[in-house]
Amino acid sequence: MIFAPRSCPSSPGFAMTTRIFLVMVRQYMEVRLTVIGSSPAWPNPGSAQSGYLVEAEGVGAPLLLDCGPGVLGRLRELALYPRAIAITHFHLDHWGDLVPWAWLNAFGPQDHRIDCSLWLPPGGRGELAQFAERWGNERMFEDAFELREFEPGTPFTAAGFQVEACRLPHYTLTSHGFRVTSNGRTLAYSGDSAPTDELAALARGADLFLCEATLADGVNDGLPRGHLSADEALAAADGPILLTHRPVELPAPDGVEVAHDGLVVEI
Repeated sequence: MIFAPRSCPSSPGFAMTTRIFLVMVRQYMEVRLTVIGSSPAWPNPGSAQSGYLVEAEGVGAPLLLDCGPGVLGRLRELALYPRAIAITHFHLDHWGDLVPWAWLNAFGPQDHRIDCSLWLPPGGRGELAQFAERWGNERMFEDAFELREFEPGTPFTAAGFQVEACRLPHYTLTSHGFRVTSNGRTLAYSGDSAPTDELAALARGADLFLCEATLADGVNDGLPRGHLSADEALAAADGPILLTHRPVELPAPDGVEVAHDGLVVEI
């Protein structure tokens, strides 16, 4: 597994790398994860919120997991255009940039539209319709995306990847994690979750577990639980793990990689 930053020359805070390295990595790519945004619910300085781009050899276009505030601008800056988006849950830091994305596709120049399918949790179309009605444009999401809903435990195909959603506890909200598979490699992504057997099952056998670690200590979480400490995330892992959704004020556990915007991981 290779960890490297991705080039974003106009953002000094966004990790840098060389064109030569990217060409070499792309040559051997099987499945690649690019961290577009890695912040928790309050943004780390200079960082976008949740957004993770998955690419694979032989797959025509990327898949975006979650789309929090700041993600769309970063994607446009990097000229990375997903073919599908999958949303874990409806907390703003995981879906908020769908709003400007809808405005871009509705009112932006036609050659700057980013057309893609949008996979939502069960009942997600209704959730978006309620938001759109409040903003006076009832069809804003329907016109911007090809809307679909996934069912937990039922695999679906998004941008050429096989994806399976797993229901996870996150306070009282309906939330999900994803297992994303291509070329014999599997990425497990926690979204937001409390410590639970279902989270460990999601991570089991994955080539990389991308897991949130928002808390310094699980004792300080609400009830019912909704987030993880780093120790709780590590306890759920069954192999390589990349922590994310972590405040910069909290230290990284010894020997454990913490995601930052621009990080590229070859899985």
